[in-house]
Amino acid sequence: MADTTQLKQTVRFATSLYADKGARAYQAFVRREPLSQLAYGRRLRDPYPNYEVVRSQGPFVRNRFGHPTTVDHAICNEILRSRRFGPRPESEPSAPDEEGDLSFLGYNPPDHTRLRRLVAPAFGPRQMRGYRGLIEQTVGDLLDDVERRGSVDLVSGFASPLPIAVISRMMGIPDAETDGFATYGAAIGTALSGVTSLRHAARLMEASAALSTVFSRLFELRRREPQDDVISYLVAAEGESITPEEMVPLCTLLLVAGFETTVNAIGNGVLALMEHREQWERLVADPGLAAAAVEEVLRYDAPVQGTSRVSFDDTVVRDTPIGRDELVQLRIGGANRDPNVFERPDTFDITRANAAEHLAFSGGIHYCLGAPLARLELEVVFGALARRLPQLRRADSPVKYRRSLVIHGPAVLPMRER
Repeated sequence: MADTTQLKQTVRFATSLYADKGARAYQAFVRREPLSQLAYGRRLRDPYPNYEVVRSQGPFVRNRFGHPTTVDHAICNEILRSRRFGPRPESEPSAPDEEGDLSFLGYNPPDHTRLRRLVAPAFGPRQMRGYRGLIEQTVGDLLDDVERRGSVDLVSGFASPLPIAVISRMMGIPDAETDGFATYGAAIGTALSGVTSLRHAARLMEASAALSTVFSRLFELRRREPQDDVISYLVAAEGESITPEEMVPLCTLLLVAGFETTVNAIGNGVLALMEHREQWERLVADPGLAAAAVEEVLRYDAPVQGTSRVSFDDTVVRDTPIGRDELVQLRIGGANRDPNVFERPDTFDITRANAAEHLAFSGGIHYCLGAPLARLELEVVFGALARRLPQLRRADSPVKYRRSLVIHGPAVLPMRER
């Protein structure tokens, strides 16, 4: 009976999934709907022309589900900061409820406040200063390997190992446990825009189960042998500030968010620098521009392209009525190229004065907790690349992009030293 029930559930899921894919393809290729087109072909790599089509149609457009969608920077910023909106309806309880659940990423206060306060000290200024040495050493070791080989897939050979090493050390995950983390992170990260196939669903379930096993084993270890790491802090707070059911999802969020954004920002940044060679040469001439380059990379080609919020009450935004519990889509990638905020928004300029006004790390109470760590990692990376590999070039092999409407970046990025 259990096998029959599971089979029926699988059939229903597959039918719904592929019906949705068919509907999206119809909207993209027959109706030429610009938001649906983002899931296909060159728009996975370059969604920005479609954002401009959306911008030309007004402050909000309705996507194929009828949800109001915006690429307006001021509107996105207002909604992200507003207490009238949240990740889920105000009446819906905050609780882990699905594969790959990312905990307080989708929680409203007070549960969001409680969990964020619990882990925030791990990302404080003093801790970030302590991690600079680890980041510099890891980057140096990875670049030693690139120099020996003369070529690298920048994603698997450089961009992924760095943040995985850092966030694993911060959380207290032994090196022996990190095999497969890049694959698990990609499966969970790309699922933020929806499961795309039965194979993707299987990868998501596998990733969630594997991470649950790793974390559960570490929880038991840290109960016996506490250390100075995030998992030990969570174990010590269990039952008081965090429930047992919340611990695995919270650790999954910290792990995946701790490296997926950085992996994609490194890939997007190196691509932008290679495609705008004059900017690369400027950075090579003055590696001290690395911090400024980080902000322009995050603005120009954001690793997280969109998020959503739900209105807690009937309201009006820019003369557009938004109903209670209505979902609003915020295309951050488009907002970061709003010409009302950024002069010549499609120009990549690492000396741009106001690049840091981007929304790549969201805003308001859900502003990315790991933003200081990501900025530090990216600054070290771009500075080290400019100093040690000034002749860095794209290799002849093609770039392959992640198939996601939310997580944006190359999955494969072949590079050569000269």
